Amino acid sequence: MRPRQVLDYVSMALIWGLSFLLLLKVVQGFGWVGAIAFRALIASGVLAALAWATGRRLRFGPWKPLALVGATTVAGQLIGLSIATPLIGTAMTAIFVGTIPLFSMVIGQLWGIERVGRTARIGLLTGFAGIILLVGFPAVPVSARFLAGCGIALFGAACAALGSNLASRHLKAVGSWEQTIGAFFFGGAFMLPMLVVVPVPDRPAPLDYGYLALLAILCSSLAYVLYFRLVAEAGATIAISVEFVVTVIAVLVGALWLGEHLSVVQLVGGAIIIAGCALVLGLFPRRPAAAPPT
Repeated sequence: MRPRQVLDYVSMALIWGLSFLLLLKVVQGFGWVGAIAFRALIASGVLAALAWATGRRLRFGPWKPLALVGATTVAGQLIGLSIATPLIGTAMTAIFVGTIPLFSMVIGQLWGIERVGRTARIGLLTGFAGIILLVGFPAVPVSARFLAGCGIALFGAACAALGSNLASRHLKAVGSWEQTIGAFFFGGAFMLPMLVVVPVPDRPAPLDYGYLALLAILCSSLAYVLYFRLVAEAGATIAISVEFVVTVIAVLVGALWLGEHLSVVQLVGGAIIIAGCALVLGLFPRRPAAAPPT
């Protein structure tokens, strides 16, 4: 990668890895529904305003595929993150986020979007074995709260994978800016009515609004612009692999800053999940084919 691409890669990893700290603050201030709805709508609005200010012409195409991607990649994934992080901590949630490529590969295979080779199948089995270790041998007692957090985190990862496959299948002709603006708009719009059921807990403090703005503008708008630019320039595999670095940063943040604990078996499980995803994404170098005898 070129120096600017490396800078984009490192910036995304740091932004998303540290975003869990902001996420916890925003969920405390606005509730998990408000955190998702306001974050998504602000992110969509900021990107739309930036596109208008720079003279970028937006062509959104059909609205139904954008609505589906918004319901899954944005609303579904952020539901998983926003509920799971307070329940099981940043480290565990981040490791579950790292399973997105596993779910994406399964869905892509079922839909006939991509073919799963032998190495990818090994990666799938390896990754799901890591999930079993991660959930089955925690450093805390296995409680209903813990299992609920794990389940909702996996739900969020599966939604993200479903949304990426929906976008690949139905939005190939739609630009990355339009996809991001439309998905965040619909994701936020879908969550707004739920504020009737899960309202904002109390009047948020002024600092909470600052946390929300940072989460929406920095961790959603800016990070996704960097992500889609890296996808276009360096390829999807390299771009998606940033999730592994995000996981490492989030685990370190959870352990060193928030005092979270993972058992040795869970750490092994997390490493196995990352290895499985790397196999699925084809990040391990392949041995060159042997030259035919002369």
